[in-house]
Amino acid sequence: MENVHLAVEDEDLYSGYNDFNSTFFTEELENDIGFQQALRTSQGRRPLMTAKLPGTAIGGRPLASSFGSRVPLASSAGRPVTGAVQEGAARPMTSIRAAGYTSTMMRGSTFDTLGQHRGPAPPLEGKNEDGPEEKIKIMEKKVNDLIEESCMAYSSGASQLALEKAKEARRKEQALVRQREQSGTADHINLDLTYSVLLNLANQYEHNEMYPEALNTYQVIVKNKMFNNPGRLKVNMGNIYFQQKNYPKAIKFYRMALDQISNAHKEMRIKIMQNIGVVFLRMGQYSDAITSFEHIMRESPNITTGYNLVLCNYATGDREGMKKAFQMLISVPLGIDDEDKYIPATDDSSTNMVIDAIKNDKLYQMERDKKAQAEKYIMTTAKLIAPAIETSFASGFDWCVDMVKASQYVELANDLEINKAITYLRQKDFNQAVETLKTFEKKDSRVKSVAATNLSFIYFLEKDYDQADRYADLAMNANRYNPAALVNKGNTVFVKQDYEKAAEFFKEALKNDSSCTEGLYNLGLTYKRLNRLEDALDCFLKLNAILRNSDQVMCQIADLYEQLGDLQQAIEWLMQVISVTPTDPHILAKLGKLHNDEGEKSQALHYYSESFRYFPSNINVITWLGAYYLDTQFCENAIQYFERATLIQPTQVKWQLMVASCYRRSGNYQKALETYQNIHRKFPDNVECLRFLVRLSTDMGLKEVQDYATKLKKAEKTKEIQEQRVRSGRESSSRGRRGSREGSAGISTPVLTSPMKSSITEDVKAVSQPESKLFSPLLDSGRDSSNSSRGERRSGKNISLPASNEPYESSSPKELDAYYVDPLGPLMERPKTGAKRVVEEDFADEDIGDDLLPE
Repeated sequence: MENVHLAVEDEDLYSGYNDFNSTFFTEELENDIGFQQALRTSQGRRPLMTAKLPGTAIGGRPLASSFGSRVPLASSAGRPVTGAVQEGAARPMTSIRAAGYTSTMMRGSTFDTLGQHRGPAPPLEGKNEDGPEEKIKIMEKKVNDLIEESCMAYSSGASQLALEKAKEARRKEQALVRQREQSGTADHINLDLTYSVLLNLANQYEHNEMYPEALNTYQVIVKNKMFNNPGRLKVNMGNIYFQQKNYPKAIKFYRMALDQISNAHKEMRIKIMQNIGVVFLRMGQYSDAITSFEHIMRESPNITTGYNLVLCNYATGDREGMKKAFQMLISVPLGIDDEDKYIPATDDSSTNMVIDAIKNDKLYQMERDKKAQAEKYIMTTAKLIAPAIETSFASGFDWCVDMVKASQYVELANDLEINKAITYLRQKDFNQAVETLKTFEKKDSRVKSVAATNLSFIYFLEKDYDQADRYADLAMNANRYNPAALVNKGNTVFVKQDYEKAAEFFKEALKNDSSCTEGLYNLGLTYKRLNRLEDALDCFLKLNAILRNSDQVMCQIADLYEQLGDLQQAIEWLMQVISVTPTDPHILAKLGKLHNDEGEKSQALHYYSESFRYFPSNINVITWLGAYYLDTQFCENAIQYFERATLIQPTQVKWQLMVASCYRRSGNYQKALETYQNIHRKFPDNVECLRFLVRLSTDMGLKEVQDYATKLKKAEKTKEIQEQRVRSGRESSSRGRRGSREGSAGISTPVLTSPMKSSITEDVKAVSQPESKLFSPLLDSGRDSSNSSRGERRSGKNISLPASNEPYESSSPKELDAYYVDPLGPLMERPKTGAKRVVEEDFADEDIGDDLLPE
């Protein structure tokens, strides 16, 4: 009860509720003279008034509170006056200064809220660039710019310039640190900038293969404990040791980096483990590599690691390991969307526009490359392990095909079957290859086209041109845009000598695939057969732009220029061939022939001598060299060449007579006599040998002269009798033909003549070999010397000695080129074809491939 106070009876509890502040009374504003005058002024300012203390113009009306007290209000009617000043006193600063009110307002200044009477603002205070902090900021900016320029230079391929920029950035950064220390702000050194400079410098050293400098720079970063996570850079150091083939140190640094990286960075740890596995693989420690790769395939499988795991198991010969690794490889998820999403499924134009925009963008290209790489690895591993995982490669291929059919790569099963047939081809088991390929005749069009193309190739090699033509048609019907099938069809038409039609097929193959070099090559050969030399030259010039340094193509170009009569151009192109194959004796001999035709004997001698040095069994080269030294009266030098010809053609007496003649011309009569006596023992009826024996015996006064004279007369008589018999036989045959013509004078009978045959017997002999060039050699480089020597041995009767300008005789392969298709795409693997050389005796000039070459 002590805290309870009772109200006094005479106290009015509701007094003061009707009292109010006159400041908020707006009804009398119209009668307020000061307010009305303020409204009429241009600045809206009330006239100056001096406050009267303690009240205002309205007067200080007391306001009663709830407790009955009367106090004057602090308002315009009774508040303490702030704007009022007494004379000589300055007005205190208040919060209304920002609105334009100042202490001088009472002294006659105008009210200027926008500050229009203040004049222009003073100029900004300039930065003091001489200050140490400003200099440091400028230097930091220069260092950053140099780092950026170094990176840009490396991205554009200017590695040396990038290194110079990185070195300059390092020098400026060191100067910056020294300036910080001198100014006493060493605690504010920019560690991030130092780290960036050192890392960029180490990278540029590594890119320029300055490995010791790069390692030293990385060591500076790693040893500095003030940098964040420097241990990761040990991966870079391990990469440098790997490049230096210092594999133990590379593994050491990879493991150190692995220890310093937490398990939170799983992807980084997986990549380091993959590097460790690759190093073990290079070192031949396949068991350790298998351990690393298997760990990766369990944690984060990828195609590359799976491929390496299969290789390691293959190297160790572990069949079960190979099977397990192959199954892990084909089960790796690619993370690629189905290609059906790129096929328009509706008629919505906006949706179709989006599909058209994304179906060939960078993401789709990346997905396509990733899928192609996976298919390549799977095909390679299947072909590798198929012969090793089972007792026969056929069983191994069947197991691989079954595994692939049960995986996400179902479409590769048919390609593996095609590879199985190709493996049969490499093993020369053509029957099994044909049976395997014939199983695809009822498959989808793509596989059918590939199988039919290969079958056409096989039958073409077996010279079963009808079957080759049949399967070429089947391949074309399955896929008309298959350039390999079109080329094979053109080849089968070519052997039937329908060159115009063959050219059409080759043109169509080029239209479907402009990079089909086989079609372009065979088209050029077809134009040569049609005697359209300019068109053929155009084809081979285009092909030369595609296949740089192809000696076959350049030989064809040289041959065409020779046929067109431009010998200088032919020589220039053959010189390019020599730059590619400097030891080809036939090209050297061809150059000698062309220089001889141009009258340049010295150059001809050089190239013929080089040809003889690389292939001393070419009878035409030997003949030219011997005849040249006879013409220049160097008989001693000619002897060695004619003796070589005697070894090559021992049944030809003319070479031995030339040897004896050289001895006789050089004045060595005794050696000449011995040589003639040896010839007489081998060829006793040779008249020329006996004549020289009689002459030499007479000059030397030998007693055998009478014996040789008797043998000479007998031989001449025998020769005369043989000539008379030949003449009489010719006369009787001519009389018989003349009588038959007289008997049939009144009858007109058509005479059928067979077409003129070429002087070269064409014999195509193709052999299937993997990973070959596109065409078989046009000019043999000495690899088929046995066949060449046999053909050249038969051609000796073209030579007339001692003339030195006889035409050069050699052989040239004549064959048609057909090829088969790899299942991953046409023209991936083609067997090499070879040709057997057959030269007719009456062919006395070198021809550079008038026929197609099968591919």
